[in-house]
Amino acid sequence: MKVKRETAATASPSPLTDAVDQTLVATAAEALKSLTALSLPMPSLAQLQADYVRQATALWNQSMQQLQALASATLDKTTAPPVPTPVLGDRRFAAPDWSGNPASAFTAQLYLLNARTLLEMADQLQGDEKVKQRIRFAVQQWVDAAAPSNYLALNPEAQRKALETNGDSITQGLQQLWHDIRQGHVSQTDESHFEVGRNVATSEGAVVFENELFQLLEYKPLTPKVHERPMLFVPPCINKYYILDLQPENSVIRYTVAQGHRVFVMSWRNADPSMAKFTWDQYIEDAVIRAMAVTRDITGAEQINTLGFCIGGTLLATALAVLAARGEKPAASMTLLTCLLDFTDTGILDVFIDEAMVRMRERAIGAESAQGGGLLKGSELASTFSFLRPNDLVWNYVVGNYLKGEAPPPFDLLYWNSDSTNLPGPMYCWYLRHTYLENRLMKPGDLTVCGLPLDVSLIDTPAYIYASREDHIVPWEAAYRSTQVLKGKKRFVLGASGHIAGVINPPAKNKRSHWIGGTTALPASAATWFDKAKEHPGSWWTDWAAWLASHAGRQVAAPKTAGSRRHPVIESAPGRYAKQKAT
Repeated sequence: MKVKRETAATASPSPLTDAVDQTLVATAAEALKSLTALSLPMPSLAQLQADYVRQATALWNQSMQQLQALASATLDKTTAPPVPTPVLGDRRFAAPDWSGNPASAFTAQLYLLNARTLLEMADQLQGDEKVKQRIRFAVQQWVDAAAPSNYLALNPEAQRKALETNGDSITQGLQQLWHDIRQGHVSQTDESHFEVGRNVATSEGAVVFENELFQLLEYKPLTPKVHERPMLFVPPCINKYYILDLQPENSVIRYTVAQGHRVFVMSWRNADPSMAKFTWDQYIEDAVIRAMAVTRDITGAEQINTLGFCIGGTLLATALAVLAARGEKPAASMTLLTCLLDFTDTGILDVFIDEAMVRMRERAIGAESAQGGGLLKGSELASTFSFLRPNDLVWNYVVGNYLKGEAPPPFDLLYWNSDSTNLPGPMYCWYLRHTYLENRLMKPGDLTVCGLPLDVSLIDTPAYIYASREDHIVPWEAAYRSTQVLKGKKRFVLGASGHIAGVINPPAKNKRSHWIGGTTALPASAATWFDKAKEHPGSWWTDWAAWLASHAGRQVAAPKTAGSRRHPVIESAPGRYAKQKAT
């Protein structure tokens, strides 16, 4: 430690280090100030303590009775009463090894009691709501990490497997741990099973345009005739586009092509150091607006249909608002999938974002940094999203991969999830500050984008707005608020499940359901809309397909080749950008 202190004292700190250090100090000071403003009422604390003592005592007595019953059963199997089996009620402890072993059952039950008590204590805090949310999030993270199932010394299921395999499961687990350390993330699937363009992202198409931000893919028609207005997809730039084209049977892209649409899709470039200074305006002007222009140029269409998914929808709406300010209306329709325009409610992601955090990012990788920019690493984004659901996306694999030595099975969705992407710091910081932190996107004229005052309400194109009911990234009530921001004719549809599974729900599987409102105007309240909405079985895709067809124009002969004379084919889809890995 002494050597390290002397080294730090003699080193010449850079302006970037100074800025980050100062911001970290400010962040810690603000956090401490917020924490001191919280309080736990004494009556609530006393009640929690009394409840805990009562439940812990009951648990101890129950465990002693189980041990006595087990001992009696061992000594005299004919007269002893049956040994009661505890009901643990948690899938982490579902294996018989937990309930069949009194010590393990007691450990699991005591852990569950402690977890409930800690979370109840966090819920009882009084003070600033955002600080409360952060404390509860931190407590939840700690509780999930502390589960006895996560540790070999406390996990009877992993211990049994180690004995049955003569230690091979532990050896295999250590090998998989070392593999994951080298690759930089926990394996959620067998990544060696998949290859982009071979068994994911396989819809036939071609790259017909590229610049330093994106490649434009045009897909081969599956019908002899197509609608005269083409379709442009703007996927999220924080992930690879092929979530919309995982397999033929669950591909949104292939489904849209099969409905008789000429489909174009943006494939974002995985940001590298050469893009470290790229801005939000460049993503709007040189990417989304450029993609719309090239799509119109290739097809000769005066107007096109557009779709934006997640942040892709935010980018799309921003681009259309910029074009509207210029007096241009290139879109005949706009589809927004699990997308925010009004960032009043950002769900669980809100716990990460405040002025100090955004300022730290701006000084580290934003335009204010000493280098004028930097990169937000894809691995950091991936870890953040995984720890929003730590039991499902982190600890489940820690137990399976390392404690049990079980290789995760191949799963295309989880392969895509691990195929992370970097983002330019200035672009990311602009997005953080002006949407998540300050919610200025939906305020007319409050922001300047591409040199023009931004007014999203100028977009009067018909809009199809989809949200997922169990979405923890874009709460459906927040996505519903887009109906109050946009001024054109709108249709709102709510699907079951979450951010990804709700969207990727092909009709052929006949899974889940969706809700559609009446024909009256959309009310201001999402709850009011839901009270009058009608649930329909199956996928929302068929409803969207019917809506989209009404905006797609007449049928014309499908093109025989991709691209045009001015925009010839560069390479086959999915293209180089989709295959580029984050470094």
